[in-house]
Amino acid sequence: MKDRNEDLSPEFDRSSVEIISRKPVFQGFFTMLRLRLRHRLFRGGWSAEFDRELFVRDPAVGVLLYDPVHELVGLTEQFRVGALERPGGPWCLEVVAGMVEEGESFEDVARREVYEEAGLQVERLNFIRSYMPSPGGSSERLHLYCALVDLQGAGGNFGLPQENEDIRLRIFPLQAVLDAMEQREPGAHCPIDNAATVICMQWLQLNYRQLAMQTISE
Repeated sequence: MKDRNEDLSPEFDRSSVEIISRKPVFQGFFTMLRLRLRHRLFRGGWSAEFDRELFVRDPAVGVLLYDPVHELVGLTEQFRVGALERPGGPWCLEVVAGMVEEGESFEDVARREVYEEAGLQVERLNFIRSYMPSPGGSSERLHLYCALVDLQGAGGNFGLPQENEDIRLRIFPLQAVLDAMEQREPGAHCPIDNAATVICMQWLQLNYRQLAMQTISE
């Protein structure tokens, strides 16, 4: 039996990558770069030079809206071009989300986006985790929070028309959302199938009792 290794640190770091050239191949709503690079190898030495396209995105914030008193979840519904061929269609149920602008903290972004996309004022935020949705080709990192809000009577249409946003806030019982996330066959339609929302809901499933206790103690 091999010794257990509890150090999860990778063997290499950024200094083990040499960027030989960096060229923009597209710049529009998003940016795409073509990198020529090489990196150190586990077996020793360096790789040959090779090209990789990198989809460049700034950090983003996602916020799950949860009402611990009434056990309600708030999700946005909006059109997503990347989901055009999705079995259920390109209108997706998601957590509130937005890009970080220069000079903003993650918490500032969370509160701004919740107001723009849900019309709600948020004070307290519970950090969930940060993660990279697709490190094989994208630089994006998403920072997830849970906002405790009163969702009774919430809902409606939101978003900034100048940014072509058409967002509907929908309110669901917690258990209904958890049940809807069950996907028993690969490729079958699941109404909640984007990573940020799945991660947030799995976190909520583990922590909703603790959130209720926090609310009672306050």
